[in-house]
Amino acid sequence: MQTAPSTSNAVPEPLPEALDAPPGVARVWAQLTKARLSALVLVTAAVGFVVAPVPFDAGRLAWTCLGTALAAMSAAMLNQLAEVRRDGKMRRTAGRPLPAGHARPRTVFVVGIVVGYAGCAVLAWGATMLAAALAAANILLYVLLYTPLKPRTTLNTLVGAVTGAIPPVIGWTAATGSTAPGAWALFGILFAWQLPHFLALAWLYRADYEAGGFAMLPSRDPGGLATAQACVLTSLTLVPVSLLATLAGVAGVAYAAVALVAGSWLAWLSMRFLQERSDARARALFLGSLAYLPILLGAMVLDRGSVVTTGTRGDDVIILEVPAPAAEAAEAP
Repeated sequence: MQTAPSTSNAVPEPLPEALDAPPGVARVWAQLTKARLSALVLVTAAVGFVVAPVPFDAGRLAWTCLGTALAAMSAAMLNQLAEVRRDGKMRRTAGRPLPAGHARPRTVFVVGIVVGYAGCAVLAWGATMLAAALAAANILLYVLLYTPLKPRTTLNTLVGAVTGAIPPVIGWTAATGSTAPGAWALFGILFAWQLPHFLALAWLYRADYEAGGFAMLPSRDPGGLATAQACVLTSLTLVPVSLLATLAGVAGVAYAAVALVAGSWLAWLSMRFLQERSDARARALFLGSLAYLPILLGAMVLDRGSVVTTGTRGDDVIILEVPAPAAEAAEAP
């Protein structure tokens, strides 16, 4: 039986970035680069690199992480520069360095461009040109398409999910120099996961987004029915999508079991939100999505598929399939 939607549209307590105390230099730049979001981008790129079916190269991984982090920081700075006026209208973001006057727009623009260029250069030099091209494309997609769409259409969330799903593909291509079904499986997982994750957060801050003039689904959906239905649909979609990693050989059966259980749990949280469209249910879904991703990615890394190594003997190319650590342990007498 479906209960009535929550009538409260109150904005939750502002996040730390909205506090009035003048921040130090380190905190200013942590906020400008969206340090926590950039860290997530870095982790997903690293996972894409580690599970790619090639011999592990620690040096290349380090360059990949550095370049990806710089690209993510660039996108964050340029995004905030474009949204400074709207951020100033929202309690959650009014304390950010640009609307609060703790940073100069010209400085942020120059640093954002330089950092983005440096990130792509690092990927091109230390990893592959394809990884660098994907990073550059993602910056442009985030700043020139996703950001302008945010006040215009609720479909901006889909574009934002694309930008969040590209980092693991950057990691994969940095390791292999090409894409493969495994890379697109990672893309699909990150894309599907972001939708219930963000919609739950946007429901909690729906009044704030409306005050800022952003066209987020929850701010245009007072009863929350469409938002909750979207959460259920995308959470249910995430279950089979996460299993594509096993079908593509990225991870094994143990990962598939974890993905099935974790995905079912996230879908259950979404269904509870549909039954009772309240802030408490949305918060539970949001926190559940935060727990889901490290569980899934951790299982993928621990149960990663076979590693393909190549060597040469004269004019012939030799391909050897080396079992992943989990497989080796299973086969040991």
